[in-house]
Amino acid sequence: MADSEPDAQLAAFRRSIDNIDAALVHILAERFRITQAVGKYKAANELPPADPSRETEQIARLRKLAEDSQLDPEFSEKFLRFIIDEVIRHHERARSG
Repeated sequence: MADSEPDAQLAAFRRSIDNIDAALVHILAERFRITQAVGKYKAANELPPADPSRETEQIARLRKLAEDSQLDPEFSEKFLRFIIDEVIRHHERARSG
């Protein structure tokens, strides 16, 4: 196959990846809408921005889900840690006004 000829299978894979990426963005946007509400709630009720025990539970739960889904649990933990760190930053900002 020449380089200029379209590869239908590759194009189909890429369309699927694009759809999944779009879904991930929408899911993350919804998650952050909810966590921003949590941050406002915590600030209004003088609760700390971070909850280390909840974070530990969530990481363990999602590592298990990753293993069950044949996804690298290290990757899933790094991804979740990134999200948690961003949420805590938002909560700290909500707390400071």
